[in-house]
Amino acid sequence: MTQFADNARSATRALRDLFPETPLQRNDHLSARYGAEIWLKREDLTPVRSYKLRGAFTAMRKVRVAHPDQRQFVCASAGNHAQGVAYACRHFGVRGTIFMPVTTPQQKIDKTRTFGGDAVEIVLTGDYFDQTLAAAQAWCAAQGAHFLAPFDDPDVIEGQASVGVELLEQLGRAPDLVVLPVGGGGLASGVTTYLRAAAPLTDFRFVEPQGGASLRAALEAKRPVALPRVNSFVDGAAVAKLGDLPFAMLDWVAPAKVHLAAEDRICITMLEMLNVEGIVLEPAGALAVDVLPELAEEIRGKTVVCITSGGNFDFERLPEVKERAQRYSGLKKYFILRMPQRPGALREFLMMLGPDDDIARFEYLKKSARNFGSVLIGIETKRAENFPRLMEVMDGAGLKYRDITGDEALAEFLI
Repeated sequence: MTQFADNARSATRALRDLFPETPLQRNDHLSARYGAEIWLKREDLTPVRSYKLRGAFTAMRKVRVAHPDQRQFVCASAGNHAQGVAYACRHFGVRGTIFMPVTTPQQKIDKTRTFGGDAVEIVLTGDYFDQTLAAAQAWCAAQGAHFLAPFDDPDVIEGQASVGVELLEQLGRAPDLVVLPVGGGGLASGVTTYLRAAAPLTDFRFVEPQGGASLRAALEAKRPVALPRVNSFVDGAAVAKLGDLPFAMLDWVAPAKVHLAAEDRICITMLEMLNVEGIVLEPAGALAVDVLPELAEEIRGKTVVCITSGGNFDFERLPEVKERAQRYSGLKKYFILRMPQRPGALREFLMMLGPDDDIARFEYLKKSARNFGSVLIGIETKRAENFPRLMEVMDGAGLKYRDITGDEALAEFLI
């Protein structure tokens, strides 16, 4: 661990050629809420708005030192890793070929091209990331280029460890707890390995998206395993399989220290940080803050550092984030209602709504000459406790309805 710590400090010094340390900010809002000192390590404020630049730069720098003639680098990514590699390529004056899925949003493609400029070529191939990765690795082998893995690489992990080096120097003392988001494991393995050597009394908690719990699965199986299905909403951390090297560095973690964050709950955290603090976080960047309610009792009176890992949020997704947040908090529900096909039936239903209730969606799913028709109706309210009252009124009126808010299949198809 001592050698790793020395290497991490060396990587941190080298990074100063690229960008200054990211801020470590005490957050008064969260500190007051939890009766603790809550600090945010703002990785959303790097030049590419995520910590991924650290690992890409460090790995590229070390390859260039060992092999000065290597001027061609390759990666496969649809997000932050691609942007970090592009930025590093331009800095070092080398060529980068970045493979991205055909389905990558144009905004991410444009940002990668902006960061890399003439130094990078973007290749769009494959509908799914596994196809993109296979194409990138095959092209890399044929061209004799160097492949930059997003997390399963010792030099990348060493670069991500610089987050831990900075936060310890900035805080001036060891924090009681560091909360880390987990995707492929590069950030978590790097930071914890450094801090276990430099601040052995510091404890850790890890947060994964509920639909991409690759660390929890690996710890339980005692080896990295591929998840059968991944929810891609938290795209910066939705990884089907933890990296082999990160797992070897994290196998000491107790499964109880790994928390799972519901994708819809993360949306509430994102909106709160945006509306209250003016901080733009992508879903993965909000993970460490999102878990604080679960840690409330144990962090009271303690010093806690949450790593906000990224802020690459496309505001075209804001309506979806708001929708998910409302549904999770119980402020919005969707029903399939069996509506009588007669004059006045709709007015009677509207009279059942309370003063805080509003119709956000109304659509006939089946209308015929029969006595009843099916209606999809979405209702927003200001307080979650209004819905039990509304359903009680509907029950009393003999209306037949089905709450489909939590039905993932139906919601995906109809909403």
